[in-house]
Amino acid sequence: MTNIKVLLALVIYTTTAFYNCISAQGHHMPKPGDTTNTPFVHDPVMAVTDNACYLFCTGRGITVLKSNDLQSWEFQKPCFDSIPNWIKQRLPQATLHFWAPDIIYHNGKWHLFYACSAFGKNTSVIGHATNTTLDYKAAEYKWTDEGCILQSIPHRDNWNAIDPNIIIDKKNGTAWMTFGSFWGGIKLVKLTSDLSAIAEPQEWYTLNSRKQQEFVDDALAGDGAVEAPFIYYHDGYYYLFSSFDYCCRGKESTYKVVVGRSRDIIGPYIDKNDVRMDLGGGSLLIEGDKIRFEAIGHCAIVEYGDKDLFVAHGYETKDGTSRLFIRTIEWIDGWPNVAL
Repeated sequence: MTNIKVLLALVIYTTTAFYNCISAQGHHMPKPGDTTNTPFVHDPVMAVTDNACYLFCTGRGITVLKSNDLQSWEFQKPCFDSIPNWIKQRLPQATLHFWAPDIIYHNGKWHLFYACSAFGKNTSVIGHATNTTLDYKAAEYKWTDEGCILQSIPHRDNWNAIDPNIIIDKKNGTAWMTFGSFWGGIKLVKLTSDLSAIAEPQEWYTLNSRKQQEFVDDALAGDGAVEAPFIYYHDGYYYLFSSFDYCCRGKESTYKVVVGRSRDIIGPYIDKNDVRMDLGGGSLLIEGDKIRFEAIGHCAIVEYGDKDLFVAHGYETKDGTSRLFIRTIEWIDGWPNVAL
């Protein structure tokens, strides 16, 4: 895969994903109240409340769906109906198409993190918004823009500020954000206790990298195809899930999920073969079976009752549409297993 092909694949996504979305929802953009049993999603993350499950996905203003049974999904109001001013200032060409959200309940509020980026470039920002409820029909429902958490700038940063995931350290309550795509790989940075900013003095770590590479032109992502990190704590270990290879190509997608684990949230994360993930490691967890799904990736893990759920998107073999993929994780000998 050449750098030019990487760039073209990412640019093609701007049109392919949009038209797949329209087709999947019956040739119209879904509106609040519309329902589906086979939702088109990209980069899903799930929040579980006492009353329902909510999916947050890449889309116009952040796509949100709600379900009471994980079968039927109802579209909710998008989180944003306009572009925050700070994004307009940093990324003048930005659209309302926001990427790869993460959601966490912390200190009495729901915290939403999301990315806005120029395709194929590390001209990117990670934003933050808060709300006291996820029910858009509630009187108190309002997403409050909390501004920029992190920005990557070409020729300054050998990392990309997209795909945020927030985790609170079980040992000491410290907040961390892992993020990243291509370039120098998956990063981890400490946040302030209210999740509003990078903590000072700053602490940065590299968690997963496909290859070590020098700075590349700002238009090229390189070929270190790793992104979409998610850290989950289970039975004394922190597990780092990452997506290898390429998304956003429909039936030509090659996405897959790998995993490693560490006793310490900052790593190093080690795979089943005792290879460090920051040195290229990562044990395969799931990939497409070429029967129902060509590829599966960009996952999140969520506790659901007494189960841990694996939530991702999969590219269907029949037409390349990106659909919601949910499975129960089976933990065997300290490692997660996900069945197709």
